[in-house]
Order: sequence, then structure tokens, then C-alpha cells
Amino acid sequence: MVKGALKDLGKFPEVVQDQAIIALRAAASGEKADTAKPLKGFGSGVFEIALRYRSDAFRAVYAVQLDDDVWVLHAFQKKSKAGIKTPKQETDLIRTRLKRVREQLQ
Repeated sequence: MVKGALKDLGKFPEVVQDQAIIALRAAASGEKADTAKPLKGFGSGVFEIALRYRSDAFRAVYAVQLDDDVWVLHAFQKKSKAGIKTPKQETDLIRTRLKRVREQLQ
């Protein structure tokens, strides 16, 4: 798990953290949780876990197919200003962290 993503995930309500961990364990065992879907624009192997809690939306983004591990790249509370689209600031951070993980694994 990317250190920043772990810190971000720790800010989620406990019930949301539990749901994210269940989905990540499924990914680690080669399955895909119902709450996970491919994240568009990042190629194959990058998924987004979409979780709702009360009236809030939370997201955790992970990558598989990287050194046989599941790498959590980012976790954030979605506060959409433009519908369902993930804010550019968040996608830029995901892209940066994904690049960094790939470089570390080479």
C-alpha cells in the first residue's frame, strides 16, 4: 500500500474502512468485489472501490498485476463538483502514484 493511501484510508469512518478491506482482500485472492470496477483511463488492472456511507461517497483505488501484489494507490472522500466524474486533482495523484510504484518495481 502506498503510504499516503494508507493515511487517507485511515481517515474513513470505521465501517467504510472495513468494507474497503473486504474488497481489497477479494482482490488479493484474485476476485473482484461487487463494489469494485475498472477505473477508466488507467489501463487494465487499475480498479476503483466505490463505497457509500450515509450521504457520503468514498473511493479507494488499487492496482493489481504489479509484482503479484495489490497496491492501494489512493483513498479519498468524493466531493463531486461535476457529477459522477472523479476530480482531476484525484486522478492526477493516482496517475503519479501508479507511475512511482511501477518505477519502484522495475
